[in-house]
Amino acid sequence: MLRISVEQRRARLGVRHFLAAPAGSVVDVARGLTALHSTDPTTLFLSIFVRMSSVKPEDIERELYEARSLVRLLAMRRTTFVVPRELAGVVHEACAVPVGEKARRTYLKLLDVESEWLQRVERDTEAALSELGEATGAQLSAVVPQLRTRVHLAEGKKYESRQNITPWVMILLATRGRALRGRPVGTWSSTQWRWSAAPDGLLEGFSAEAARVELARVWLRSFGPATVADLKWWTGWTAAHVKQALTGVGPVEVDMDGVAGVMLADDEPAPVPSPEPWVALLPPLDPTPMGWQQREWYLGDHAKLMFDGTGNIGPTVWCDGRVVGGWAQRPSGEIVVRLLEDIGGHQRSEVERLAARVGEWLGDVRVSPRGRTRSVLERELMA
Repeated sequence: MLRISVEQRRARLGVRHFLAAPAGSVVDVARGLTALHSTDPTTLFLSIFVRMSSVKPEDIERELYEARSLVRLLAMRRTTFVVPRELAGVVHEACAVPVGEKARRTYLKLLDVESEWLQRVERDTEAALSELGEATGAQLSAVVPQLRTRVHLAEGKKYESRQNITPWVMILLATRGRALRGRPVGTWSSTQWRWSAAPDGLLEGFSAEAARVELARVWLRSFGPATVADLKWWTGWTAAHVKQALTGVGPVEVDMDGVAGVMLADDEPAPVPSPEPWVALLPPLDPTPMGWQQREWYLGDHAKLMFDGTGNIGPTVWCDGRVVGGWAQRPSGEIVVRLLEDIGGHQRSEVERLAARVGEWLGDVRVSPRGRTRSVLERELMA
């Protein structure tokens, strides 16, 4: 059995995730990581920025909204991602469609309505979106009054709420390939989205089985070697779907310093040369630390400090393929860092330089914990 050491996995991470050397383009970053987290827009933009020698927010926006070389969609684990255009149909069929099917069953139960009623609201909303071209949820609900139907959630609990069904209907349309998130309202860091109709053919052309095989192959190119459990967690698939996908891929088994893993049969069998020493500051929810379920080989014993209570990672400091600390942005905009390991004076100076670079690039934008709570270390640095 081929042996891949922890040191080799760290070298591959540094090179393939553009942390040891910068990427040449915005699209290269997305392709190298398969998918970029986009629940929080600052995560998406920072994940690209820290992997390039020079890039502006408008460069990223151009790829998202004008060139359409990047596509934002709801996918793995019911999370919003940005993927390369050529991978959009694969991710949609392999991950978004099952999310939509499960969501539909949940919504029908909570609404206590017939399926035909919800389908009619979807058709009316899709027609309104087609006529408007691009619209916010509020603009769509002004045209389709049923979108303002209110639901009472978690009644009697401290987090109970009342909301209209507009977000639910848009999720259903998105996971059916009928709608896409477009430009935000306001600046690039806004979380209020416009919606637009999905271009014909963009999310079509794959069967579920073929899409799962292709996504497993692409993911292994970015994150392999890895465990089967890693792939199952990242995709959110059932064990049966993971088995079917890997059968189609035909990976080889590897020994990762005592941990059983798999990698692509055509992956470079020779060791990836260790890159020059490197450090990096990655944003919260960055796709590199969120790419595996089994994380000891790069996290060490820092997991409790780096993650919130629901499994979301905060801002991290990396050195040569492992997490060595964390960072936070204070309300003033200052980027503060805490190292948990001794990485030497030269590397500490590089961390300080990168922290200043991140703060300068963000300017007036603040990294707020949307969709997550702050990690333990992040909270301590904020205080």
